[in-house]
Amino acid sequence: MRELPAGRDAMLLDFSGDPHPSIATLKTHSVLKSAMAAGSLPRVLDVVPAAETVLVQAEPGRGLDELSIRRALRRVDLTEGTTATSASVEPIAIPVRYTGIDLDEVAETCAMTVSEVIGAHTQTLWRVQFIGFAPGFGYLVPQQSSTATTLTALPRREQSRPRVPAGSVAVAAGYSAVYPRESPGGWWLLGSTDIALWDNNSERPALLTPGAVVRFTDVRADT
Repeated sequence: MRELPAGRDAMLLDFSGDPHPSIATLKTHSVLKSAMAAGSLPRVLDVVPAAETVLVQAEPGRGLDELSIRRALRRVDLTEGTTATSASVEPIAIPVRYTGIDLDEVAETCAMTVSEVIGAHTQTLWRVQFIGFAPGFGYLVPQQSSTATTLTALPRREQSRPRVPAGSVAVAAGYSAVYPRESPGGWWLLGSTDIALWDNNSERPALLTPGAVVRFTDVRADT
């Protein structure tokens, strides 16, 4: 882990050189959020995870107590390649109609049948690595090794679409995701869901949060 200054009131924890950067990032985020809830990081305003980094933001003008952050991180083994909470987290089920316009092309590119693509996507437990791009848009990575490795190896599409419908379920560049609202996008579209990823009127607007576990289910298999 590298500690990088981000102004007087923030610090960026960089795990890109760690053996398991995504795991270390999630563990760090979880530990620091717990420390905030326990009151041991009184100056910290927010902890924001990304793909391989965690931003620790203090209240403006108060400065960052770096020693308290280091103390909190002593409680976690960042070298262990599993998350302590993953096994105990109840997966969020997202039912999907696998009728995406890219499904056949994804199958052909991955040298799989359409059924194998759907199976790889639904048989994998996905973990929310971070939230970005749009409110409620969770970047999902496979839990440890999985049959979805071939899918996540797909790069982004060469040309993005100006409009991707809300609820579109997609894969690209090592991740899977659900588009919470209509927006441009360059991912491969496997299907769609009616689940709301973001609700402005809810006390907790985002369905997905970093560290949450997701399981996609095939709607047709349930009928």
